[in-house]
Amino acid sequence: MHPSRNLMRHVHGWLLLTPAAILLVAFTHYPTIKTIIDSLFSKGTVIRPSRFVGLANYESMYADPIFWKVLYNNLWFALGTIPTSIILAISMALLVNRAMPGRSFVRMAYFTPTILPMIAVANIWLFFYSPDIGLIDQISSWFGISGHNWLGDPKTVLPAIIIMTVWKEAGFFMIFYLAALQHVPPELREAARLEGASRWYFFRRVLFPLLMPTTLFVLINAVLNSFKLVDHLFVLTKGGPDNASNLLLYYIFESAFSYFDTNYAATLTVVLLALLAIMALVQFFLLDRRIHYR
Repeated sequence: MHPSRNLMRHVHGWLLLTPAAILLVAFTHYPTIKTIIDSLFSKGTVIRPSRFVGLANYESMYADPIFWKVLYNNLWFALGTIPTSIILAISMALLVNRAMPGRSFVRMAYFTPTILPMIAVANIWLFFYSPDIGLIDQISSWFGISGHNWLGDPKTVLPAIIIMTVWKEAGFFMIFYLAALQHVPPELREAARLEGASRWYFFRRVLFPLLMPTTLFVLINAVLNSFKLVDHLFVLTKGGPDNASNLLLYYIFESAFSYFDTNYAATLTVVLLALLAIMALVQFFLLDRRIHYR
């Protein structure tokens, strides 16, 4: 190939990549670097400007009991939402993939919570959880059970948030499983039936391994969702009572916009980015290679 033509191909390729590269640098790389730099400076005021303090913000974070409580809450929130959402999504996808009366209506009913705005979802569940006048307590009163402040009790507030999140996310994940199920050859099911395999054996040994790439994709999205909840907490609990429902991203929001300590918020953000990076490495070096059978 002529050198000038080869050069033009390279120039043409880089010109096609330039818009995406600009957006990637402007909205991913630059904010990340800026956040890391900000985490090394103190909180600035009119009287005392921000100054370089090194790892002092990280030392303060390490000694901050609220940070550890928030991190503990977030881990339990992830453990409560991720497996439950995936199990429900698979179950719903298996149900609506079969021939059944009103299948389109059932699919729409499962998917509807996904398209609702987050603030609307929070207000719906606020109506459910309101003490005494809420739907849950109204139904409980029919059986002689007294009302309960679901969002005001530290023991029940986090499970209440988990239930609401699973209700919203499971239908979204169901769509991916449904698409994957429709690409499974029907001959596999027929062969398993001829061999006398039960439905559970077919699902465990044949169907679920074929769904593992979809499960990996859903798992990544579920993990990201478990660390980015803000809207629901802002409407329902604002992290209370006594930080019992406070999560890491909401604590970052609170530090930056309620306490105006953007440098400490940057420090918390670096920790959040580090956690997500570790999960990404685990996904790439462990799960992805095992699932795709390279």
